[in-house]
Amino acid sequence: MNVVIDINMTKPKTAGAIAFLKHKDKKMLIGGDWVDAASGKRIDSIDPATGQVIGTIPAGAKADVDRAVKAARESFDKGVWREKTPDERARVLWKIADLIEANIDELAELETLDQGKPLFVGRWAEIPGAAGQFRYFAGMVSKIQGETINTSINYQPPGKKIFAYTMKEPIGVVGAITPWNSPLVLEAMKIAPCLAAGCSMILKPAEDTSLTAIRLGELIMEAGVPAGVFNVVTGFGPDAGQALAEHHDVDKIAFTGSTPTGRKILNAAGGNLKKVALELGGKSPSIVLADADMDLAIPGAANAVFFNTGQVCVAGTRLYVEKKVFDKVVAGVADIAKGMKMGHGLDPATQIGPIVNKRQADKIKSYIDGGKSDGAEIVCGGEQLGTTGTFISPTVIAKTNHNMKVVQEEIFGPVVVAMPIDSLDDVPRLANDSRYGLAASVWTQDLSKATRFANAIKAGTVWVNCHLMFDPALPIGGYKESGWSRDSGMQAVENYLETKTVCMVV
Repeated sequence: MNVVIDINMTKPKTAGAIAFLKHKDKKMLIGGDWVDAASGKRIDSIDPATGQVIGTIPAGAKADVDRAVKAARESFDKGVWREKTPDERARVLWKIADLIEANIDELAELETLDQGKPLFVGRWAEIPGAAGQFRYFAGMVSKIQGETINTSINYQPPGKKIFAYTMKEPIGVVGAITPWNSPLVLEAMKIAPCLAAGCSMILKPAEDTSLTAIRLGELIMEAGVPAGVFNVVTGFGPDAGQALAEHHDVDKIAFTGSTPTGRKILNAAGGNLKKVALELGGKSPSIVLADADMDLAIPGAANAVFFNTGQVCVAGTRLYVEKKVFDKVVAGVADIAKGMKMGHGLDPATQIGPIVNKRQADKIKSYIDGGKSDGAEIVCGGEQLGTTGTFISPTVIAKTNHNMKVVQEEIFGPVVVAMPIDSLDDVPRLANDSRYGLAASVWTQDLSKATRFANAIKAGTVWVNCHLMFDPALPIGGYKESGWSRDSGMQAVENYLETKTVCMVV
């Protein structure tokens, strides 16, 4: 039986969130219209902390994807968005950012109710981050440009010259498939550069957390994005997601999610060899050296894994600590874990909210139990709590080895495995002993060590004396099985552009 914990503050406060939730049966956005699924089927949106149904969304499938792709293709071919001047597109993107900020409290509450995250995570980190994405890429619209090229072609007709240049053109119709852990900001990381490039998009948000995607669709339409340029199709992955990835009139798929699902997306996209961008799983190391500032490193390592209840792709879930300070660091992280308050995300005191659903919580608990069966020590936590069974207490596991599943596989919850470092020469080997390569952090006051290890670690992002530092200007993505391409930064716009070479005799 699950242990009961206090659940307070389960009702939203903002007038916007209350009004949005009052109309429980939400619709999809296709071609500028809000519509139901062709099948008429619906999916419950459930508050994971209480198990209460807070609304329903359409269960979109192939027929709905076909409608959305047709609308996106028509808008693209007619040029209603891509042919706007850079200044016109930039102004609309900037207005989307303004509208997100104007509705920030409402969006944060909706995100908490739908996903479970503590309110402060959405209100002070993720929702402002979503607005920041639109502002950053508003500034990038006017920076999309080709170049002239001096060639060495020497067989042009007598008296003629070669003039060559490149053009950057929007790739076309984009399907974006996004996860449930940080819905709005991860959606913004796809939408903003895609619209900046001049593309049209169909967004398929996670079926567990589609409410803020629908609300964002309303704001995008309010900002002045033309009908058909941005569409939202809700539904299950095997239905709507699969249909979108397979669709022959989609030019690109941008996906964030697990590595196994990424493989399915890649296979489905092969029919017309559409471009694919994948931001996938991680098993990121946090490396604490003996010379680290422990007042910074211990809470930093704890936050690296417990932020957003551990439901972060770059979470620092493997904690490597130099042997002489191993006991101190592990005890410090465990003390922080023990003191964290679990509860409903709308309770201002909550630091650890529920896992997004019981299925995922059961999976996390099975990893914890499996580690224990393999001989690992549960230093603290390891409990599945709450009447809904969706709460996992912050967990620190020691006495592990690299052969254990709990060390090698992505758990995606508030669980960290701690291992001692016998020699600094072992750091690159330990950090890289994973099929993932999404992120890492190194905690040391020695600049030489920090630089050496940052260079040696095979990961898309390496933080030094910090973890989970994000900015729209900083590219994020992975090595190895953590995916292809990058979100954020200047590289993100390139995800949605084609390069055309023009070579002429003049």
